[in-house]
Amino acid sequence: MHTPGIAAATADLTKVYGRGDTQVVALDRVSIGFREGEFTAIMGPSGCGKSTLMHCAAGLDSPSSGSVRIGTTELGTLGDRQLTRLRRDRIGFIFQAFNLLPTLTALENITLPLTLAGRRPERQWLDRVVSMVGLAQRLDHRPAQLSGGQQQRVAVARALVSRPAIVFGDEPTGNLDSRAGAEVLGFLRDSVRELGQTVVMVTHDPVAAGYADRVVFLSDGRLVDEMAHPTPDRVLDLMLRFSGGSPQTPACDARSRTS
Repeated sequence: MHTPGIAAATADLTKVYGRGDTQVVALDRVSIGFREGEFTAIMGPSGCGKSTLMHCAAGLDSPSSGSVRIGTTELGTLGDRQLTRLRRDRIGFIFQAFNLLPTLTALENITLPLTLAGRRPERQWLDRVVSMVGLAQRLDHRPAQLSGGQQQRVAVARALVSRPAIVFGDEPTGNLDSRAGAEVLGFLRDSVRELGQTVVMVTHDPVAAGYADRVVFLSDGRLVDEMAHPTPDRVLDLMLRFSGGSPQTPACDARSRTS
């Protein structure tokens, strides 16, 4: 039954790579809900399934077992075309590598998802998003004419422009210096507080996690802890406890091929 206020959820989500001796369990029966209008950070040691969880929750990868839903829609019930449409219309993505098209201006990159869907941008919303990320003076610039931080702001605006049900960010500040990273994280937090957006971000950075409303921790493909109102210091303390390989939460298997 759909609980109001849940933008996306997984139930007993399991993802296994390989077989026999080379088998790696990237996710082990993970059940989690991402609440509407909340900024969630996913953390854990390298190779613990953070990106796998995000890719499965966003419909970019299919689980070995368990289920994923966006709102009330079970992703497992959709065909390829329906899944593509759902990702395009209801999910926003921000990647570490910006993924902008070099031949398009900032504005054309921002509105690209709508162009591909044959939809016109909602002018008022577009103006609001552009002004929030501080790009009004840069809309006719191509990516090569923008700094890394400005390029990632274009990517944030692109993720928000279609008013998706949920935005997923995979290490969105991984390629940025600390100042540009702080700007992008501030915009993501503002999009939650001012625009009511739902954001889920994979990060290894305690400072980045401090911008979130909630942090969830994975270890060995399992959900092991959760923190509300995180601060960088509290997040770092918890991370050190996990990566220290304490008996309850062993450090992750280095053979794991996915983070």
